[in-house]
Amino acid sequence: MNNIKADLLIIGAGSGGLVLASGAAQLGANVVLVEGNKMGGDCLNYGCVPSKALLAAANRAYQINSSDQFGIRTKIVDFDYAEVMAYVHKKIATIAPHDSQERFEKMGVNVIRHCANFKDNKTVIAGQNEITARRTVIATGSRAKIPNIEGLDTVKYLTNETLFDLRKAPRHLAILGGGPIGVEIAQAHARLGIKTTLIEINRILQSYDTRFVEPVAKSLIDDGVRILQNTGVNRVEQDRANIKLYLSSGKTLLVSDLLVAAGRMPNIDRLSLSQTRIKYNERGVQVNKNLRTTSRSVYAIGDVVAGSKFTHTASYHAGIVLKQILLGLPSKLRTNHIPQVTYSDPEIASVGIGYDAAVKRFGHKVERSCVSLKTNDRAITDSKTKGFIEILTVGRKLVGCTIISKNAGELITFWAFIIARKLKISDINSVIPPYPTIGEVNKRVVSEYYGSKVFGSKLLKLYVGIICLLYTSPSP
Repeated sequence: MNNIKADLLIIGAGSGGLVLASGAAQLGANVVLVEGNKMGGDCLNYGCVPSKALLAAANRAYQINSSDQFGIRTKIVDFDYAEVMAYVHKKIATIAPHDSQERFEKMGVNVIRHCANFKDNKTVIAGQNEITARRTVIATGSRAKIPNIEGLDTVKYLTNETLFDLRKAPRHLAILGGGPIGVEIAQAHARLGIKTTLIEINRILQSYDTRFVEPVAKSLIDDGVRILQNTGVNRVEQDRANIKLYLSSGKTLLVSDLLVAAGRMPNIDRLSLSQTRIKYNERGVQVNKNLRTTSRSVYAIGDVVAGSKFTHTASYHAGIVLKQILLGLPSKLRTNHIPQVTYSDPEIASVGIGYDAAVKRFGHKVERSCVSLKTNDRAITDSKTKGFIEILTVGRKLVGCTIISKNAGELITFWAFIIARKLKISDINSVIPPYPTIGEVNKRVVSEYYGSKVFGSKLLKLYVGIICLLYTSPSP
């Protein structure tokens, strides 16, 4: 057994772990990074990168197939599913060197490719290595949550970890789960001409208000996705070359492939946390506002912590921990400025809180301002007028924003900055967006906010009334 001592031990080489390892190594710390699977974690290998590459291919096919509206006549494009997946893996390979073991070893990080488990609060075993560190950070991420459905374990279902290994196009793909992953994969396959059914036990994208989801749902249906909402799967069985789903509606569905995308669960079962004072539950490792666990020398970041499970959240967590451990600076977790995006067409992006939550917290002080993309010249020229932007304010303070549009994920950064810096709506008045851009809606919605105040104010109406009275009164 090799005995290793370190300033910082990081368990997990996903987004959060790599950001933390890079920062700590550059600050001169003795860093050990333990990873039992692939470098880059879920995001690089099974999540963000491959799914967006697949969407890029599918959207290109859609653009060609829908070009008639621009006066460009083409035949319906054909595709090779194996070549599409080869494109996906090519993009993974392009990014992989940035997350590679070699790159981090050049930084001075001791990378150990074994699964880790705790021996006690300060000691971790990884292969033939016993590691003792001043501080340990758990960054093991999450994986697909597998629902308890009768017969599911008897069929060869897919998850995001196996989907991108397919080389033969599904004849009929059923997706169990209507969250962001399910919606994105459904639209991608439908746009490639694959018969696709999306099954959701509640409603799709339920973290958003229904009115925000409607443009996306319509787009999915237009693309050919069959959406079954308020529908569960009671039983699954193999039917020769097909998979048979027994639905809660009493109907059956015969499909060639089944993707399970019904939520995420933290990767904590292999860590032997029972050997420590670290508290955890089915949602993940319990942490305080400093991301410290119930064991003082151990922190946890990213998907393994309860809350939003995004790559950028994990990177943000890494920064919070780095400041505390190596710089001795106070740093606490905030969540109101972390944006989330569903990369459908149109995209849905949001930051801050939604309307219902805002009313619950602030009552009648909450104001809404909304602008449709139908009034945006660039959206009109691009034939991308589906969607709108809505901001929520209390006084002149922004508390939430939701955007449904092409490239909503790019637009939401503006509002995330406003909330992060605690700026007021009045601070946006001096911003001059270029014309014509979709980004003009960010300024337009602020004009709408002020317009409703100015032109709807009693004082202005009284002033206008007096002016009209003076000009219409007979001369003496």
